[in-house]
Amino acid sequence: MASSSTKSPSPSSPSTSAPDLSIGASDTVHLHAAGYNTNPEVKDDPERGLINSMQRFRSSPLDFIREVSLHVSGTGWRSYDHIIGQPIFYSGFSENMKSMVLGNQMLLKKVRELAGRRVDIEVKEGLLGKEGERDRYGEGFDGKDERGRRRMEIEEQLMEVAEQLTDNMICKMESKRFIRGAYYLATQLLTRAYHQGVHVSSEEVLRLRSVAERAAKNKQSIIFLPCHRSHVDYVSLQIICYRLGLALPTVVAGDNLNFPVVGAFLQHAGAMWIRRSFGDDQLYTTLVQAYIDTLLQNGFNLECFVEGGRSRTGKLLPPKFGILGFMLDSIASGRVKDAIICPVSTQYDKVIEVDSYISELLGTPKPKENLMDFLSASSVLSLKLGRVDVRFHEPWSLRAFINQQRERFTQLPQQLSPKEERIRILRTLGYKVLSEINDVSVVMPTALVGTVLLTLRGRGVGKTELIRRVEWLSERVRAQGGRVAHFGSLPTTVVVERALEVLGPDLVGLVPGLPEDTFYAVDRFQLSFYRNMTIHLFILQALVSAAMYTKIKLGGGPEMQRISYSDLRGQVYFLSQLFRGEFIFPTEGLDANLAKTIDGLESDNVIKVTRNEEDGTKVEFVELHPAERETGRENFDFYCFLIWPFIEATWLGAMSLMMLTPPSTRKGKEVWLDAKKVQDRAQLFGKTLYHQGDLSYFEAVNKETLKNAYTQFEEEGIIVSSASKTGKTKTKTIRLADQWIPLRDEESGRILAKGPLWAFAERISSSRREGKNRRDGGTVQSRVLSLADKVGEALWTEATVGPGEVIEAEVVGTPGAKKKGKKGRRKSMSVAPKL
Repeated sequence: MASSSTKSPSPSSPSTSAPDLSIGASDTVHLHAAGYNTNPEVKDDPERGLINSMQRFRSSPLDFIREVSLHVSGTGWRSYDHIIGQPIFYSGFSENMKSMVLGNQMLLKKVRELAGRRVDIEVKEGLLGKEGERDRYGEGFDGKDERGRRRMEIEEQLMEVAEQLTDNMICKMESKRFIRGAYYLATQLLTRAYHQGVHVSSEEVLRLRSVAERAAKNKQSIIFLPCHRSHVDYVSLQIICYRLGLALPTVVAGDNLNFPVVGAFLQHAGAMWIRRSFGDDQLYTTLVQAYIDTLLQNGFNLECFVEGGRSRTGKLLPPKFGILGFMLDSIASGRVKDAIICPVSTQYDKVIEVDSYISELLGTPKPKENLMDFLSASSVLSLKLGRVDVRFHEPWSLRAFINQQRERFTQLPQQLSPKEERIRILRTLGYKVLSEINDVSVVMPTALVGTVLLTLRGRGVGKTELIRRVEWLSERVRAQGGRVAHFGSLPTTVVVERALEVLGPDLVGLVPGLPEDTFYAVDRFQLSFYRNMTIHLFILQALVSAAMYTKIKLGGGPEMQRISYSDLRGQVYFLSQLFRGEFIFPTEGLDANLAKTIDGLESDNVIKVTRNEEDGTKVEFVELHPAERETGRENFDFYCFLIWPFIEATWLGAMSLMMLTPPSTRKGKEVWLDAKKVQDRAQLFGKTLYHQGDLSYFEAVNKETLKNAYTQFEEEGIIVSSASKTGKTKTKTIRLADQWIPLRDEESGRILAKGPLWAFAERISSSRREGKNRRDGGTVQSRVLSLADKVGEALWTEATVGPGEVIEAEVVGTPGAKKKGKKGRRKSMSVAPKL
């Protein structure tokens, strides 16, 4: 690990990296080795070209009109005539696509099946008449003929529904004139908000073009799978594909964005609208599969966000397997020969929507998208949000991946069923894509500054120290195999100043009147979004450091703070299980990952390792290295600060489960509580603990991390759940599993600090950062448990005894847990690869 005397002139190594291409507001695409300057022709002012473009109408109306006319007429590259991919921009494309989808044999088979089922129901209920009666057509009753006519009638109705659904769903990119105008508008808006342009790697673009040429020749689709942090994600990818001559992908998008005016615009620019939830609608499900099949069979490019929704926390979310499953089934079934997978990372100096994300994470309901909110986004266009960096992983064959997985399964001792095989392949596919997105992600200047500010002790940091730590962090990112955005010949001082400018005074404050500029985090919650963009690179070191902290926090001499390997391994395993839904871990396994991490920390002089005397290979003890102590534990603390907010959030989740302890009046009764209300009260509980000093990080109360914690508790069998339905409203209720319910004092009625749940929370707490009253266990026991009981009172006031009218129930618990409800079933677990 780099020492405190790092002398790197710049946190980048442009000489070892491929040059960037930057797309700005002007006509040209700039190729330059140092990606931070958007235009090498403007010397030290990368914003000059943008300012000229914005002032052009006032200063030179004729030039402005000429530029617009070039886009309207499609002069030069703007014509988009010689694209790499299948032809889509022609009149009648949409109708031709609808015809192919509605003629899909799988869809027709499903329509016949659904019609047959309906006829069978009508026959069973006596709706088709009886022998000797006249049928609905005035003829003598013949059951066979009547059923046949009725089946055809239902099939026609279903096909009419399918046609309407198809028209609403499919993208309608059939006008080049419209696409040219959309490109010009999107580029002007995007490069005014992100004033340093959109950057890509020239090496990756050349590779992608080569793959696209082969795919077009073989009539194969490229499936772009980007991470999802902003609505700008799909805009930037469309702009890149257009500007570089690649066929625009059809973008799988939730129909929540399909509101008046904007919805139609996006649909003609490439959006494919799908419902957020398919439910049990078999016709719609089959229709989506038919459309995916049609796109892939004809070699049209696709874009799908593997995380599903946008990440509100800055780090990657676990994969969603819905649309990914449709694409997998198209290939695995043989209906499509092959498709090319291309993971994509999109990183920002600043994400436009972060303000709204924080509101949502603090419990404010997500507002429904509408035109006025969309137009209000124009207020950000006057901001300077830095730049967008898009990176493409090396594309690979989905068919080859499936074959490889199936070959691996043949070596298993027990043969998998087709369903089990599909689940395993799909899960491996999702996490492989996420891992490759992380591999090519670029750490932006704002992420470097945000991470440094949130991983230092004290209220603030001087500019000199901030610059030193940014340089140190840049080196650590590269040492971990990560990428740092190109800065070229710019000194770190300028890079840091630009990052501070983009973050703005609302996130990073400057203390006035001091001998040295001193900066501090104004909004730590919002700044944590940018810190989380780097945590995936150091998650293994962070877990090891948090495990060591269980001993180091106790104080005493060095010999008192060392930890045995068995204790270290046990705590690392415990933490990795807690966070398997939060982070993407390497797939080599616990022992291999732990050994590699220990070796790395040892070589960096962060830890000192004592091995057995016999062969010198087996680790016996681990402790802080003397050199690390001399530097004030800055490297060790850095790793701890990264993971502590997540440990706090999980501890909060565990302590909030104390609210589920039944009151004495409900003793012996099976009571179910509304899951959403429980998590809302858990947030209120967390906010109270934070303001009273028992919680160190306000971001620990965010609802996404709490939701992940509750999901993990459910999978561990600590809580069990039941899903009930009243009309169209579905409600999930939960309760503590019997063996996890805490006891109450018989006289006072207070929750006792003993039992499995308390021990579980205490084990999490052992890795928490030391804070107010943290060492006074008695105070924490009495105050925190009392507060949990008080906050949970409202839940029990509204509680209903028993699961109610359960139509479908899902129960997760220990292996011996009983199923609840007539259609109760154990939930299938989708778990990330373990550490």
